[in-house]
Amino acid sequence: MKLGSSSFLDFTAIHFSEPIVRSTPLKLHNSSAPMPLSRFLLALCLGVVLLASAVAADKTRTKSHPPTTDAFRPEAGKFPPLEKAHTYRGELVFVDHANRRGSLRVAGTGKFYRNDPHPFALLPYGIVRYLGAPADLRDVPLGTVLHVSAFLPPDPKTSVVPVLPVDSKTKDAGHYRGIGIFPAENHALLVEDEPSHCLRVGKTWRLKEVELNNHKGTILASREPKAGGGGKVDEEKLTFDAGTRIWRGRERIGVAKLIAEGAWPASGKKSLAGQSVLLGITWRPAPGDGLNGAFTQFHISDIWLDVAAIESAAEFQTETHKAFIRSRWMPAWVDAVEYGKFGRATVTATLFGGMDPSLYADFQKDFQAQINGSESTLKHAAGHYGPGHVASNGKIVAVTKASGEIPLGSSGIQIQFETDLIIEGIRPTRVVRIRPESWPKMQIPREEFDNGNFEERFPTPAIFPRY
Repeated sequence: MKLGSSSFLDFTAIHFSEPIVRSTPLKLHNSSAPMPLSRFLLALCLGVVLLASAVAADKTRTKSHPPTTDAFRPEAGKFPPLEKAHTYRGELVFVDHANRRGSLRVAGTGKFYRNDPHPFALLPYGIVRYLGAPADLRDVPLGTVLHVSAFLPPDPKTSVVPVLPVDSKTKDAGHYRGIGIFPAENHALLVEDEPSHCLRVGKTWRLKEVELNNHKGTILASREPKAGGGGKVDEEKLTFDAGTRIWRGRERIGVAKLIAEGAWPASGKKSLAGQSVLLGITWRPAPGDGLNGAFTQFHISDIWLDVAAIESAAEFQTETHKAFIRSRWMPAWVDAVEYGKFGRATVTATLFGGMDPSLYADFQKDFQAQINGSESTLKHAAGHYGPGHVASNGKIVAVTKASGEIPLGSSGIQIQFETDLIIEGIRPTRVVRIRPESWPKMQIPREEFDNGNFEERFPTPAIFPRY
């Protein structure tokens, strides 16, 4: 199936090959006599009835797939509200980390294994959460099932992934794939794995029953509000095997350990009485011939049995991300530029959100810093000799923190930076990267900066296969 408007059926097109009412009298077949007035009026009434029926049928068809009216397109210089995002989940099957994009096999209403990979891109201020901590796409293993909150492309002309019809999520993709697997909202504000999602929304997995055979089997579980309540919840049957990682405190154990301790049976079923855990979820093909079997059954990659276990995982992931941001610089966008004489300027910029608080603490008044131009992919504008070679040097003269509710994507922290040599890439609404003097100057790999090449500045979506 090709990713384009031609890939979807048009449920609204109704064409008539000729007008129903003629300007000259109709004639009977094999007769040269004009049609009597009574028969003409009867034919006219019949035509009106048929036309009304066609219109009614058209309305019936389009009612089940109404045009999308709630799709939201972000604007430059404004953080979009999370509540207006379209949400979905799917398996991560491809990552282009340098351009902050990839592909998901999105779960829809059909058979999951049939679903084509769906391209997505992170917004410049888009946040990735993995193991309950800040992350980059490169940190997330392929196969991980992710929750996505996304919008339409801010500018379709420069989108790094294919641009789809706005109502794509309402179309049936055919071939048993169902509805919802190709949403036009493919620019993500938030991408999070299962434990991160549960921690954010205050939910937990309740384990109801386990069934084992030769160290593998299934678990019956439901995702529920941690505080209880919430009404009826759906149960899911998830698979696991001897490779499933089980975390208890700072200890990693396996299925065999739980069997030896008597917590799980060596074979057969056992009630787990609603044990509260966090799960890492992936997907594996299920047994079956494509006509029978479990078509959308997910697999458990990890089980965190207690709070200490997930906090330990988050601690290590946080340190990994902190080192990454310090080497690539803090992303932000420019709110305003006040130009002085001979290249001098004062830049006001808002730091993007989703980072560890210790990174923001490094932005202090009167500290030296550098600002370099960037693209929507967060690639540095240049870097043959390191981004610090071409960046604007100067001093942070003010740091302010916004009060009230901070939109997702923003840190709520705004800095003012004075420089005596402003560069071209630092303009209002443009994305930049900022390094406080306390962070090390480092070289970055070639794929993470552009050298003025158009393709590097605006990566083509043509790399994504058309299935």
